[in-house]
Amino acid sequence: MSTDAGREDRVLDRIEAFRRRRPRLLDTVVTLSHGAGGKASAALVDAVFVDAFRNPELEQLGDAAVGVLDAGAAGGAVGVGAAGGAVGVGERLAFSTDSYVVKPLQFPGGSIGHLAVHGTVNDLAVSGARPRWLSAAFVIEEGFEIARLREIVADMATAASGAGVAIVTGDTKVVGKGSADGLYISTAGVGVVPAGRRLGADLVRPGDRVVVSGPLGDHGMAVLLARGELALEADIASDTAPVHRMVEALLAAAPATRWMRDATRGGVGTVCNELAQATGFAVVLDEAALPIRPAVLGACDLLGIDPLYVANEGKFVAVVAADETDAALAALRGQAGGEAAAVVGEILAEPEGIVALRTAFGGTRIVDMLVGDPLPRIC
Repeated sequence: MSTDAGREDRVLDRIEAFRRRRPRLLDTVVTLSHGAGGKASAALVDAVFVDAFRNPELEQLGDAAVGVLDAGAAGGAVGVGAAGGAVGVGERLAFSTDSYVVKPLQFPGGSIGHLAVHGTVNDLAVSGARPRWLSAAFVIEEGFEIARLREIVADMATAASGAGVAIVTGDTKVVGKGSADGLYISTAGVGVVPAGRRLGADLVRPGDRVVVSGPLGDHGMAVLLARGELALEADIASDTAPVHRMVEALLAAAPATRWMRDATRGGVGTVCNELAQATGFAVVLDEAALPIRPAVLGACDLLGIDPLYVANEGKFVAVVAADETDAALAALRGQAGGEAAAVVGEILAEPEGIVALRTAFGGTRIVDMLVGDPLPRIC
């Protein structure tokens, strides 16, 4: 009896030690791991950028800053004119920015142009905002073909039109040959959060359900195979797409939805770890419920990559109230891109701050945040 109790205490001690581990920046130079969205990225952001720019909005480390610019603070509507209507009293602005360095620039299902629009639109959407306006900045390497630049910019225009947003300002810089790997794009976006809408990790409660909006890992595997570095072929296309319409449908059907995040770099595994750290609760996933296309699963198996960590560019993770789960799924499955939406887990009070996976074999394993990403430069 005492032996069993001692063993249980040791297990709990190990879990507690694991939970308290926080990434620390020990490196003296930047590596690709620091851009991969895992522990190395978290350490770099915390030790360099958050430490330098520290403020309450930045410290939330969300996909967008919400309410920093209060659209209704001065009273009355803030006119915007031809760029997209007006912002009313009680509504808040959300502001987000991102950079895109994907390699290759074009891949099955999309291009860096599609990503540059969809990525920022989606960051705004999962923050509860309705995307309105984007800026776009281009760093172009000397010698880059104008015809190819036109193709990528046309992809951006198509993506923006399809998402219902306007690209209203921008900048262009040209650097010497060999300095930019062709083309880098940065976009920033502004959206409007409707009055009364709020999402946040602080709203999450034990008993809530974890929902994903569709199949996982399509984008990361499509980009990896498009590089041509592996003797592997598969019919996999990127899932790059705007998610704001799915988000609006979800929030209309399940207004008590707690939290959302798009699962890009680091995939669902990293996103769930961020949630567990922010809430102090456990996120328990069910392996059998994860929607993964057979081709993606097969490629991951061959390469020894866990699909939980593979990036997506048109999917998001949401935490919904248990009694609204059926309504949430019905709403998502009624939207383009959400047909395979699924409940993949639940929020538990313990073990605190841990992400666990119930495996198909009946066991349970911890899903840690990776130091880096097995697939760098996928967005």
